Amino acid sequence: MKREETIDFHIKSAWHAISRMYNQQAAQYDFTMSIGFVLLNIDSKKGTPATKIAPLLGLESRSLTRMLKTMEEKGMIYKQPDAKDGRSVRIYLTEKGKVKRDLSRHTVITFNKYITENIDPEKLKIFFDVIQDVFRMVDEDQIFKNKQVLSEINS
Repeated sequence: MKREETIDFHIKSAWHAISRMYNQQAAQYDFTMSIGFVLLNIDSKKGTPATKIAPLLGLESRSLTRMLKTMEEKGMIYKQPDAKDGRSVRIYLTEKGKVKRDLSRHTVITFNKYITENIDPEKLKIFFDVIQDVFRMVDEDQIFKNKQVLSEINS
């Protein structure tokens, strides 16, 4: 099977192209796509517990810790102990962080608007249905538990 015939190749290639585009936009404003996604997931009024951010983004806590440190050094966020749970830390946006968050939000909206205006709605519906099916199948973790599939792979 050629790589161009595999489903994961197309998903990964599309995501890398989108990621490069987002990073090019973010770089103009001195941040990255990853930082933008973190900013988008911080509640601008109540803050967000640090422990809730990594799972939302599919990040390892070590990666998030480094990213939060960078964001704090760049003046985008600040940390405060949680008023209800002293063991927990909440992440808040600074004014600079709110500006960067707005830039991130605008970039995501612009991309999605462009795609929805240029791809037939029926094709998009099918795309979302297929992606949800792929996600469900991966999430169910049954793909490599099927002995027939494994025996075909080992042949």
